[in-house]
Amino acid sequence: MATVENHTATAVEASTIAELHQTVALQRSAFLADPSPTADERRDLLGALAAMLIGHRTQIEQALNSDFGVHPPLAADLIEVLGPAGRAAYAAEQLDGWMAAEPRPTEPALYGSGRAFVQPQPKGVVGNIVPWNFPFDLSVGPLVEMLAAGNRVVIKPSEYTPACGELLREMIASTFDRDRVHVVVGGLELARAFSAVRWDHLLYTGSPAIGREIAKAAAEQLVPVTLELGGKCPAILAPDSIDAESVRQILATKAIKNGQMCITVDYCLVPRERVEEFAALVAEQAREAMPGYCASPSCTGIVSTRHLERIQTLLADARARGCDVRALEVADGPDPDERRLPLTLVIDPPDDLALMKEEIFGPILPIRAYDELDQAIDHVNSGERPLALYVFAKDEAVAEDVLRRTTSGGACVNCAAVHGALPQLPFGGIGQSGSGRHHGIEGFREFSNLRGVFVRGEGDLIEAFAPPYGPAAQAIVDAAFGGAA
Repeated sequence: MATVENHTATAVEASTIAELHQTVALQRSAFLADPSPTADERRDLLGALAAMLIGHRTQIEQALNSDFGVHPPLAADLIEVLGPAGRAAYAAEQLDGWMAAEPRPTEPALYGSGRAFVQPQPKGVVGNIVPWNFPFDLSVGPLVEMLAAGNRVVIKPSEYTPACGELLREMIASTFDRDRVHVVVGGLELARAFSAVRWDHLLYTGSPAIGREIAKAAAEQLVPVTLELGGKCPAILAPDSIDAESVRQILATKAIKNGQMCITVDYCLVPRERVEEFAALVAEQAREAMPGYCASPSCTGIVSTRHLERIQTLLADARARGCDVRALEVADGPDPDERRLPLTLVIDPPDDLALMKEEIFGPILPIRAYDELDQAIDHVNSGERPLALYVFAKDEAVAEDVLRRTTSGGACVNCAAVHGALPQLPFGGIGQSGSGRHHGIEGFREFSNLRGVFVRGEGDLIEAFAPPYGPAAQAIVDAAFGGAA
């Protein structure tokens, strides 16, 4: 029986891989026939994208609930529907300015009346490998800038969210022609085939380990990549910000998707003498503002049993090492269908603990003590550069100093993760947390070929730069060096 099932699975993957290659060929042919859609055509595509999301709002909520066991409907509306729909509306408004040629200055003495400008043009056929935690926001969101830039796109959803993947496939197929946007659904073999395609650009969102493999495969084809890879995003709390408002912001961010977000607060750095006060404020906030949260409709389920077991192992490891582990609410063992866990604090864990080395991606909040603010900054700088960094400080000079002395993909002051919701701001990482940007004009440029163009005019000296060299070339050199030998 297993052999039959394996054979069937292999046949399905082979069929999907064939579909992938057929789609890429179809899109490439369509791109060559129509390499630069007009602004109005792109706006129509963006409008269709936004309408698609809003029109499938209920189905999106149902698919998320199916894949996560429990998923808050309002979170689906705010993040997975309104987020990318608003992003599309913003891009449509800005499109004329983004597409306009950007003049660049020239030296009239050398180039006469010639003109230079940067001309954005579509790259061609773009691939997008989507993670499981935000199945629509991270598939349709980047699609906004890809379409705004005039590209054709193939999307591969995560196999961990099959209901969302199938719905996305149906939504896209009913909204766009296959030669414009298409979705392929499959597992590991499809993922390998997808990353080996000779794309004109490839976006991958996920873990650094898989991102490294994606980059290697893309490098074989000299495919440019945008990598959004997450990491351990710290919150640094200055001594003047150990208060209820800072705690409210941190806890609210950590609760989104039950910690399953790449720009959540992964851990907090708190003055040593204020650790207990901070932990008490967190417990008070959870008790008063989020009573019964773990069993409420606002708490998202962990995406799979494997991911649930990993989080439980992180906590078991912390307890085995003698750490102070504090669950913020009493909860029964997680329901295997809903897979929900309470938010748990781990007080001042050692750096070699697994939850301090790995991105947590779940409802665990380590609180690490520091003696001086410089020590907290040094701790952040000693590790990999995070996707995001959060500073809580009433003194603007302190906040600015922390930002100046640290490096991260994005940052917020006195809040967390908000930068990732703004379509006006570029979103991406640096180093281990990724490379490249999407969102806004930076996303448009990321998926565009910024072609430098020079148009010759009159009265130039460009022929002096080519052999045989003579008096004109000598005159240019003498002018540059003041006639010195």
